[in-house]
Order: sequence, then C-alpha cells, then structure tokens
Amino acid sequence: MTLRVRVALAVLAMLHGAILFAGWLAPYDYDQQHREFSYSAPALTARAPEGITANCRVEWFRAGRLFGTESPCGIFLLGTDAFGRDVFSRVLYGGRISVLAGLIATLLALGFGTAAGAIAGFYGGWADRILMRGGELLLALPWLYLLLAVRAVLPLHIPTTQAFLLVAGIIGALGWVRPARLIRSVVLSVRERGYVQAARGFGASGPYLIRRHILPETVGVALTQATVLIPQFILAEVTLSFLGLGISEPVPSWGNMLMEARQYFALVSHGWLLAPGLLLVPLLFGYFVLADGLLAAQGIAQSPAPDALNYSHDHGR
Repeated sequence: MTLRVRVALAVLAMLHGAILFAGWLAPYDYDQQHREFSYSAPALTARAPEGITANCRVEWFRAGRLFGTESPCGIFLLGTDAFGRDVFSRVLYGGRISVLAGLIATLLALGFGTAAGAIAGFYGGWADRILMRGGELLLALPWLYLLLAVRAVLPLHIPTTQAFLLVAGIIGALGWVRPARLIRSVVLSVRERGYVQAARGFGASGPYLIRRHILPETVGVALTQATVLIPQFILAEVTLSFLGLGISEPVPSWGNMLMEARQYFALVSHGWLLAPGLLLVPLLFGYFVLADGLLAAQGIAQSPAPDALNYSHDHGR
C-alpha cells in the first residue's frame, strides 16, 4: 500500500468518522437557531451576544456532546448562517445526508450493474443486446439533465425521508451502466475458463455457475467501481439539493447549505458559508486516490475500456 493510499484512507476515515458521530461532535442540533448571532464570523472561542456581558467559556463533555457553552453564550467554529444556525454543526449533520445518499446510490448501481453485466456476459444473445444497447442509450444522454428530468416529474414537496430515498434511488438507478459493462467484460473472460467449462460439463446450471464461479471474480472490479461511483453520486446529490430538487430545509445537506452561498453578497461578506463545498475537496480527493490505488493493485491500466467492452465484436453471440 503506497503512502498516497494510506493518506487517502486516513483522510476518509477521519471525515466519515466525524460525520458518523455528528450528534456528539456538533455542539448544537442542525436546526437550533441563535438569532442574536446571525452571520456570526468563525471563532475558536465562546462569545456573548452583542451588548450582553457574560463570562463565556467552552465546557467539554457537556450535555452529551464533546463541547458546548452556557446560554446566552455561543461557540461557532465555522460561523453561523442567516438564522444564526451553527455552520459547523450543520456541515456534520448535512454530511450524513450527502454521504449516505452516495453510499446507498452506489449499492443500488452496483447491485443492478452486477446483475445486468453477469446476465449479459454469461448468456449473450438478445439479453446482451437489450441490456447493453439500453445502457448505451443512457450513457448518450446528458447525466445532469437526465437527473433533473426524472426528478422534475416527481412530486416536489414530499417528506424528508421520502425525498432522501427518492434522490438516492434516482441516482443509483441511472448509474448502473458503467459498472455493468465492466462486470460484463470480466464475465466474458471467466466463463471460458477451464473450471467453469468443467462445471458446465457436469451439468451445473447457469445461475449456479454465475453465483459460485463467476461473481466472486468480479469483486475486485466492483470495489474499484465503488470508490469511483461514491464521490460521483455524492456530487449528484449535492447538485440536486443545490438546485432545490433534493433535500429541503430545515434538514441540511451539503447541497442545500450551498444555496445560501450562491448569492453574491453572502459569498463576499460571509465566505464561511462555502464550508460544505470546501469539505467536498478532501473527501473526493480521498476516494479518487483510493480508486487509483485499487486500479494499480489489480494491474488495470487507466485507459479506455478494452475491446471486450465492445460487445458488437464479442464471440458467443
């Protein structure tokens, strides 16, 4: 394992750990307002509202949280928004939404992609043509506009839980094509190996061969694809929420938190509102470095898809 991969794993572990334990690390709930601290600048110390004299100090392990302070004082490491809500707390809670959406969408995409790729590669024929032609059609469509079109035809004002599952489902359902094509290329190779042919000669059924001999060979490709898809799907959720088609207020996601920063006066005067976008940088970088390391470990060149992906030239049709 190279140093770059180790650093990427450390960064990812730290970020995911902070998001997972948001309820303990965040000093406030995501919707708790402090109107007297509207657009308060970031600070590492506790402070009192303007015009109020108070002995403000940070208290560790307070009220079931890592740190906090006694009212009317407040501590805002990354400042506050227009409603006086702590940006640091909202970034942690919002990360739960954005990252979990990316993880769920990746599981859906890999699940459907693995099934489609295994069927297309093992059976060939009409199943291969239908699945791969349909996949090529999806790949030819603009990704962002396709997401917007699918989301726009669905109800806009729905409960938060349904909106979250809907966004994750849409992203995952539209992201299965690339993993399916890669899984298919592996299946095309594995199905011709001697032990698979021997099992077939002994009367093993197609589903048994796929489950017992072929799918285990696709695990490495699936893991590598997961490290590529997760950051892409996180960005997809952020984009939808930023455009008002994903998770809505007051529940935070990194996308709807960035909506406030799109206003010029807010961006110029209150730059800390960009905190969710800045946090995306190390998160995405970590996943991409990890994907690069997995590709190197598998000896896969980072180049266009091999000829096996061009199913019009595959044998066994």
